[in-house]
Order: sequence, then structure tokens, then C-alpha cells
Amino acid sequence: RSPTRFSLRPDSDFLKALCETLKVSDLRKVTFQGQISALDKADWSLEGHLGATVVQPCVVTLAPVTTRVEADVSRRYLAQIETFDDDEIEEIEMPEDENAELLGTHIDVMDILAEALALNVPLYPRAENADLKETVFTEPGKKAMTDEDSRPFAGLASLRGKLSGDGEK
Repeated sequence: RSPTRFSLRPDSDFLKALCETLKVSDLRKVTFQGQISALDKADWSLEGHLGATVVQPCVVTLAPVTTRVEADVSRRYLAQIETFDDDEIEEIEMPEDENAELLGTHIDVMDILAEALALNVPLYPRAENADLKETVFTEPGKKAMTDEDSRPFAGLASLRGKLSGDGEK
């Protein structure tokens, strides 16, 4: 009934596999610390803290971007969760505790580490001072559409300018 504490530092093989799964360049200083404790007679709680340094390519320049991820992790493992038959119910409300999961035969803390890291890695890392310049693509022989052309009110503003200039003359 007393809490079981854990402190994990994954080995290089696990980190290499996780890099491939998450499509990141490198993972460093990965730690996951916390405890698993009993909630009731059959339910369990996991509370932990994840720390990791993630290296990813910039979405604009492909230069390496280093980000420090710090995240609290909370999960509830319940012996029984209300289930629904998909054929009978058209709509289901989200449960109050989105961290509740059905308790299986064991709690795999390394899987929780991988999931928490996947949820907290930046989706679109950007290097400092990385600006996306205007890029123009088109078929040969046709006029390319620019960012300015795609702004619907830009044409109206120039038309208004022309009309107001004509009205004064």
C-alpha cells in the first residue's frame, strides 16, 4: 500500500529507437521520476516528471534546434471503466478524467515515458531568426501567384486608391 518510487534514465538503445519513432535527431538528458501508488482496493495512480533535451531539424532551415522539455505526467489506472457498445450509442461524452486508463496486467513506465515525450516534443521547431521568405511555384510559362496575390483585400485597397484619386481629378 505504500508508494513505489521510480527514477529512470533510459539506455542508448532505447533512446535511439525513440528518436526513430519520434523522428527527432537526438535525445539527451532524458529522465523520468515519480511514484506509483494505490488509489483504492484495485486502482492505481502514477505521478511523475519528465525531463529531456530534444534536438530536431528546424522546419524552415533544417538547422538543428535544441529544446528542453519539462512535463508533469499523471495517469490513473482503473480496474473498471464504463464501456459502451459502438452500435448502440451515437454520441459519448468525454470522461471527466482524461488521464484514466483501464488497468492491465502491469504498468509499463517506459511506455509512459515514450508517450509523454511524444506529446510534449515541439511539432514545428524553428531556429532563431529563421524566416520563411516568399516562395513561388508555378507551371512553366504561367505567371506565378505570390503571397500578395492571395490577400483578397489587397486588390480592393488598390482599387479604392484608384477610385479616390480619379474622384479628386
